[in-house]
Amino acid sequence: MQQTNPRTFWISLASAVFAMFLIYSYSQEQKAIYDKRYGTTKAVLIATKDILEMSTIDETMVTQEERPVDFLQPGVVENPDDAIGLVAATPIKKGEQIIFTKLLSPGPKTGLSLQVAPDKRAVTIPVDEVRGVGKLIRPGDRVDILTSISYGDARSERREVKTLLQDVLVLATGINVTNNIPRALLLDGISGNPGYKALSGDTSYSTVTVEVGPSEAQNLIYISSVAPGAIFLSLRNVNDKNITRLPTSTIDTVLGVDSEKALQRKLQQTQLQNQMQKAQGPKPTFIELRGSDVKY
Repeated sequence: MQQTNPRTFWISLASAVFAMFLIYSYSQEQKAIYDKRYGTTKAVLIATKDILEMSTIDETMVTQEERPVDFLQPGVVENPDDAIGLVAATPIKKGEQIIFTKLLSPGPKTGLSLQVAPDKRAVTIPVDEVRGVGKLIRPGDRVDILTSISYGDARSERREVKTLLQDVLVLATGINVTNNIPRALLLDGISGNPGYKALSGDTSYSTVTVEVGPSEAQNLIYISSVAPGAIFLSLRNVNDKNITRLPTSTIDTVLGVDSEKALQRKLQQTQLQNQMQKAQGPKPTFIELRGSDVKY
């Protein structure tokens, strides 16, 4: 076995280290030239594809890339989390820097369709203080939807209350939309100067828009068309996801078995049974013959 010459080994090692030093020195020299020409760089957000107007920005549309500071546009977005979920106010070309002035928060300006799930529908329900929990409902809340329906003719009219839907997302109250900055632009009636009205505590709305399935939307519209004012909302905790099967409520379930009406019905049923028994007459007498004995 041939032994390695120690002198040759150390010469090879020194040559490798020297080569790495030359490469490092060259890269630093080129970086210095680049920095001198273009200045320092910063990681900013760049469009990876053409983004259409009113498109919602997602992680596939943007990436972080180093750009010379001297060539950065004012208001450029640096953190992807600051842009993802927002809406493009104007078209953005591939390779273009993402700037805040070209982004909008979802709200009335961008429309509500961007916030409706693909398999859901947005339906608007008229509310007041009684049907809308004192108008204390806010976008993003979860509600149950109940209805009170009367049916039958004048002599046998019945009313039932049913919980139609549970754990329903509220998309908007009036024009205050989920994820929108809760304020509205108003103009002073005298000076004409613009001003803002906070919507966080606004109770002037008369409608609530909820997110439901297609068949559920159909049922809600049917009830609104045949019984205006028959839809009520009940507010639930946002963390409460329990769905409970509930029977409908009637006068009997509300008053219970001890109510006067229930007792009267029970008395009428007893009287009817007695009348039926009298109408049937006495029970027949059976005669059993066994041998020579006769029994009555």
